[in-house]
Amino acid sequence: MSYQKHLISLFKCKAWADAELHAAAALLGDNADPTERHNAIRILNHIHVVDKIFIANLQSQKHQFTATNTTETPELDKLSWASQETDAVLLKLVASFNDAQLEETLQFTFVDGDKGTMSRSEMLMHVITHGAYHRGAVGRILTQQAVSAPRDLYTKYLHVSEPSRRL
Repeated sequence: MSYQKHLISLFKCKAWADAELHAAAALLGDNADPTERHNAIRILNHIHVVDKIFIANLQSQKHQFTATNTTETPELDKLSWASQETDAVLLKLVASFNDAQLEETLQFTFVDGDKGTMSRSEMLMHVITHGAYHRGAVGRILTQQAVSAPRDLYTKYLHVSEPSRRL
């Protein structure tokens, strides 16, 4: 399997994990601590904003963000739709890059004004690991609020998406 095919698989897994986590977060109802529900949405929004920032960086474009989160906290249902759209854009981008483009080094500016240099493959791996890290934080909030957190595992994704692997 090529490097690009592995990246595509990882980004499909990311989209699956994001959707499962957003669905679980929607179960934080009236019984949940409002502060913890708010914190979970803020973290999910942070993941989304960083994804959008790196979509721009991957294409050597400027973005509109001045921080890694927005001032206002979006409604969870709107954020969930936006996250799905962003995951689709990331998957499309990954599929469009050839090996040379994946290894191309790009310069960009972080939201704090510092300069950065990374290859596209490094940026993509950052997006994968960054999202996984923060999904774990949201999972912990869910568990503390008596909502079952989804199992955010690549192995689970592979077996759910390709059931024949269990045979």
